[in-house]
Amino acid sequence: MIEVLPRIPLYRAYREWGWPRLLPMNLTVSITYRCNSRCLTCNVWRKRSEELALSEWDRVFASLGSAPYWITVSGGEPLLRADVVEVVGSAYRHCRPAIINIPTNGLLPDRITERVDAIARMCAASQVIVNLSLDGWGEQHDGIRNVPGCFENALATYRGLRRLSAPNLTLGIHTVISRHNVDAIPAIYDRLRTLAPDSYITEIAEERVELDTVGSDITPGLDDYSRAARFLRAELQKASRSGVARVAQAFRVQYYDLVQSWLHEQRQIIPCYAGWASAQISPDGDVWFCCIRAESVGNLRKSGYDFRKVWFGERATALRKSIKSGECHCPLANAAYTNMLCHVPSLMRAGWTLIGGRIRPEQS
Repeated sequence: MIEVLPRIPLYRAYREWGWPRLLPMNLTVSITYRCNSRCLTCNVWRKRSEELALSEWDRVFASLGSAPYWITVSGGEPLLRADVVEVVGSAYRHCRPAIINIPTNGLLPDRITERVDAIARMCAASQVIVNLSLDGWGEQHDGIRNVPGCFENALATYRGLRRLSAPNLTLGIHTVISRHNVDAIPAIYDRLRTLAPDSYITEIAEERVELDTVGSDITPGLDDYSRAARFLRAELQKASRSGVARVAQAFRVQYYDLVQSWLHEQRQIIPCYAGWASAQISPDGDVWFCCIRAESVGNLRKSGYDFRKVWFGERATALRKSIKSGECHCPLANAAYTNMLCHVPSLMRAGWTLIGGRIRPEQS
C-alpha cells in the first residue's frame, strides 16, 4: 500500500485542475453478467451482453499498462467464465497489479478451487484476494441467495480454498448488509468468524443501475445499519490482523462511519474520485466511472480497445463535471476505499489505526 501513496497528490491535482491526466489505479473488470445465484439484492443475472473475448481483454489490458494498482475481477459470477484464468493472466501480464480481488458466490466448489489455485500460481507477484459471499448462516443465506444448497456449496468452496498452498492468497468472507439481514448481523458474524477467514468485510446493499436494483428498496435504514456498524466496529477493535488484511481493517472503520453519514445526509460525504482514480469496464466493453450510475463514457470495441481514448474523451470530461459538482452520491464500497485514500483526513485516521494498533472512537 505504501507504494501507491506518492500517486495520491497527483490524483488530487487531476480532480482539482485536470492535470496531470492519469489512468485509474482502482479498476473493476466485469467479465460476465452470467450468475448461478438469484439474490434478493441483485438482478444482474437477468442481463445479457456480448462479452469481450480473451483476445479483446488482452488488448484492453495492454492499453492500460501498469496504471492499475488494484484490479477487481467481477461479474455476475466471474469464475463461471471458462477462460477466467486466462483473462486474469492477461491482466497480470500487462498491468502487474499489486492486488487482484475476486468475489465469488462459491456455488461450484471444485471448479472455483481449481481456477483460484491456477490464478494464484500464475499471478505470484500479486496479492490474490478471494472474497466468498455469505449473507447469512444456513437457510438464511439460501433464502437471500434464492438457491437451495447454496450455503453448503459455499462452505465446501471455503474448505477447498483453505487447503490451497498459495502464499499470495488471502481468503475472505463478504456480507452484503441489506434489509433482509441487517437485524441479524451480530448472529451472522458470530457464526462466520468460527470459519477463521483471513478477513471479513461487509458492504451496504444499494440500488445500482448495473445490478438493475433501482427502486428495489434493499438498503437498510440509518438506525438499523448503525446498530450493525457499531457491533462490527467493536469486533474490529478486538481483531488482530496482519498485512493487507490489517490495512483493509483500518479503512473499514472509516467506511462504517462514511456509510452512516451518507444514510443520514444523502450527499457526497467526502470527494468522489470515480472517474479519476477508479473505473469499471462492463462485460461488453463499456467504460463506466462506477456501477451505481453505470453511465458509459465510451465503448472499447468502438475505440480500438484504447482505454486512453475513452478515458480522456469528451463524454468522460462531462461526467467528471457532474460527479465533482455532487450531482450523485453513494456508499459504493469499492470506490469508497479509493476515495478515502485520496481524502487526507480519512487517510490520517486510517494511519492512526495502523500505527496505534487501535480504533479511534466513532466520529460524530
